Order: sequence, then structure tokens, then C-alpha cells
Amino acid sequence: MSAPRAQSPIPARTFAQLFSATRRGARLARLLAAHQLTEWGHSHGTEAHDTAVLVVAELASNSVLHGRVPGRDFALSLSLDDSRGVVRIEVTDTHPAQPTRPAPGPDEDGGRGLLLVDALAADWGVSDRLGPGETVWAECATVPRVRQLGSRPADVIGIDGECPVERLRSHHSHAGP
Repeated sequence: MSAPRAQSPIPARTFAQLFSATRRGARLARLLAAHQLTEWGHSHGTEAHDTAVLVVAELASNSVLHGRVPGRDFALSLSLDDSRGVVRIEVTDTHPAQPTRPAPGPDEDGGRGLLLVDALAADWGVSDRLGPGETVWAECATVPRVRQLGSRPADVIGIDGECPVERLRSHHSHAGP
């Protein structure tokens, strides 16, 4: 008689990829993250999908714009933890400077990426890595969050009153490849 076999835990759902530190690399990171989230059951148009894709887009863009070291790539990793109801997003680059959260003026076009990440992610931070550079990580909820009336992410960061997730949806439905 054989001993009963213990069931193995649910396999970890992870995705990891290196990308060129270019605008094209950042765009590809966003597209592949969107595809992976869909494969994991978080389809386009859901809050979990669109929030995580927006966070990936911001972190990848920041890595390309501010963390770029010529000849070096950036890495994206995603891990889905269904037991905690989060997807963890990590973007690693080799630039030695830590990211900063500026306070852009109302007329400035940029500088709101990390403010957006702060508004959308359940948690985020910066971790050191072996060698030069750092990893900026964020955890986004995969289950709908309960929000107070009138507390949309755009209201929190003072953008034009449009929800960033809604802006992402409309941008993707009107923009070409």
C-alpha cells in the first residue's frame, strides 16, 4: 500500500522578461503584461487588468526615461498571488539613482508617474538589487476595491478630473499600435 501523496501547492503564476531600455521596449512590456494578465483570467476592461497595465506602463516608462543606462536593458516581472488577491509588478533597471516623487506644477506635462502609481497600487516601493540599480515594485489588487464616493485616482492626484484607468481604456480603444 502506498502512502497518500501530498498535493503540491498551486504553481506560482509568474512572468519575467528583459526589454530594451527604449520607448519600444516600454510599450512591449505594457502589451505583454496586458496579455499575461488576460491569460491569468483578468481580462481587458476589468479594474484589475487595467490598473495593473497602467502601473506597468508608468514603471516601464520611468525606467526608460529616468533609469536608462546605455547598453543595458530593464526587466519586468509579474507574479500573481491569488491567495492575497494581488499582482506584484517589479521593474528593475541598472541606473544607480533612486527614483524620486516630484511635486509637478499644475501646468507641467510630466512628473506624475509615481503619483499615479501611488494612487492606483495597493502598495509600492523601491528595493535595492545586487549590482547597480534598483527595483521599483507595486502590488495591485486583483479584486475590486471599495472606494468612497468621489474618490477616484484622478481626484487624488489632481489631473483633469478623468479617472486614469478610464483614460487608459479610451486611449487604447482609439490609439493605433
